[in-house]
Amino acid sequence: MAAKKSYPFEQSLEKLEKLVERMEEGDLSLEDSLKTFEEGIKLTRECQQALAKAEQKVKLLIEQSGELTEVDFDDLDE
Repeated sequence: MAAKKSYPFEQSLEKLEKLVERMEEGDLSLEDSLKTFEEGIKLTRECQQALAKAEQKVKLLIEQSGELTEVDFDDLDE
């Protein structure tokens, strides 16, 4: 079984953007489009997982009086 390729979030997002651009050009064969789409789905899932982990870390770091307090990111600017 091949090792799973995993990229840092920014790299995954950049790669996903390039895949979308390739697909939007419309020059890919059906087979290549399907492969590209499949890779894009994998990258999307990786990005979603990375964002979920980051959100969990942020929630853990925002503590008041020893209790976890959830704060919307928009509220942090105020």
